[in-house]
Amino acid sequence: MTQSNSIYAVYLSGYTRPMSPSIEIRAARERAGMTQVELARRAGTSQATVSSYESGRKRPTVETFARLLAATGSRVTVEEGRQPIAWPSRAQLERSARELRDVLGLAAVLPTRHERELRFPRLPTESPT
Repeated sequence: MTQSNSIYAVYLSGYTRPMSPSIEIRAARERAGMTQVELARRAGTSQATVSSYESGRKRPTVETFARLLAATGSRVTVEEGRQPIAWPSRAQLERSARELRDVLGLAAVLPTRHERELRFPRLPTESPT
């Protein structure tokens, strides 16, 4: 099964949650005490490209990500996971789509009355201390 482009996470050894390559590149560069210019020179790219990766405007390939980290003295490792990633089956996706369609259909036929003010009492708010 292919992964959607909207999901972009890289898992490094020891991480249990998605992480951002842009954050990791910047953190590795700063740990190494390097400027973007120094990292770019060591990794064989331009400072503008490093800046684009760090800001998240561009996404590096896995190979480029590994090269940038290696230039800082860090590395990407791949380890066998404890559990495989479970992607929803086609049947599960179709069931969810039907449920969503039913909910949206119900919402469309319910009567609505928009009022300028809520008719319900306000909940008490905590005052800042």
